[in-house]
Amino acid sequence: MKNLELRPRLRQVAATLHRGGVVACPTEAVWGLSCDPKNARAVQQLLALKQREPSKGLILIAADIAMFAPYLHGLEPALIEQLRNSWPAAITWLIPNNHTASPWISGGRNTLALRVTAHPVAAALSRAFGGPLVSTSANPQGLPPAKSLMKVKAYFGNTLDACAPGSIGHAAKPSEIRNLVTGEVIRAAS
Repeated sequence: MKNLELRPRLRQVAATLHRGGVVACPTEAVWGLSCDPKNARAVQQLLALKQREPSKGLILIAADIAMFAPYLHGLEPALIEQLRNSWPAAITWLIPNNHTASPWISGGRNTLALRVTAHPVAAALSRAFGGPLVSTSANPQGLPPAKSLMKVKAYFGNTLDACAPGSIGHAAKPSEIRNLVTGEVIRAAS
């Protein structure tokens, strides 16, 4: 999927994100909902679609660690190196929140969830968009995450602004979540 971000459909989806849209995108294990993390209206729309409490916070994904530079400011070099050595992969790290991200992303917590995605479509969409994206499983709260675009459409009908092309990766479960400072596993891998 080299140069996938140059495909017209993916460029259209990125343009939708820039206009404040909420889109569906395949990730390592499930379909996800994405939006511009700096657009409060888009994040509120995404949370409403999922029926998710804002206090839970959201994961940001990116194509590479450099896109997370503002969020990593103030981290010890050894911790940044640990992130660099673990990505891209289906590992989401909770890092200390330096308050660069808006409270609607962090959920007002002292941590921020970041992942450099190993999924080629999600990474290409991040590159086409030009930065990190919100990524949360494509399902209403309490229902199983969508594993197919057909299930995404069954859950959300025509309420999404666009859907990225592609299919999910081969991971059996959503990404592992770990605390970068303590090493605590919050959600185990498959």
